[in-house]
Amino acid sequence: MSDIIPEDDFPGEVQMSLVEHLEELRRRVLRSLLAVLVGAALCLLTVRPLVRLLEVPAEGIRFLQLAPGEFLFVSLKVAGYAGLTLALPYVIFETLAFVLPGLTRRERRLVAPAVAGSSLLFAAGLAFAWWALVPAALRFLVSYGADVVEPIWSIERYLDFVLLLMVATALAFQLPVLQLLLGALGLIDWRTMLGAWRWVVLIAALAGAVLTPSTDPITMLLLTGAITSLYLVGVALVALAEGLRTSPSPSS
Repeated sequence: MSDIIPEDDFPGEVQMSLVEHLEELRRRVLRSLLAVLVGAALCLLTVRPLVRLLEVPAEGIRFLQLAPGEFLFVSLKVAGYAGLTLALPYVIFETLAFVLPGLTRRERRLVAPAVAGSSLLFAAGLAFAWWALVPAALRFLVSYGADVVEPIWSIERYLDFVLLLMVATALAFQLPVLQLLLGALGLIDWRTMLGAWRWVVLIAALAGAVLTPSTDPITMLLLTGAITSLYLVGVALVALAEGLRTSPSPSS
């Protein structure tokens, strides 16, 4: 009799009532919020260097505080975004600790690669927005009216633009992870994904228009191209994973 454990069992499963599940969820949400608040408080101590760093792509632009307390609210907003980024690993840990007991062995094996890939792609999305999208958008927007108006910007509106673009790009970079998860769970194969490439280009163009805070075509084209490229990379990874699963083992 083989002692191999089925793929779809729930190891370490603990029976809990609905009230107990809700209480556990409440505790984990509160701990996650506390981690974000602590991260935001720490980032608030160094918010001025963070703001100066975010001003780097806008070379030669003067920033103004157009209302009393504007920079104070900007500082809180920047610290909040930075604190959330800093606390993100702990938030992911609390989320996984809550859902892990309800996953099968097969699904649990996908957790670590998914989290690692998601974190790397989130960082890659931030870097791509910082080094490519933000400078391209600013160059277009500044040069468009350079012979008519002098660029003097509100610090709040500028940082809203930069932060929104960076976060939207980082979220869009999660596409390959979603594709791999769908493929690993057997919900879709790489041929079906590749066959839908025309729809993907259309959706990527719409996403580029929606996720881009500005209306300049350069930024939208860059983001559309990035999303389409990421989708094709995801298709290739799903095809590779399917090939590894179906290839005969050396011992056979």
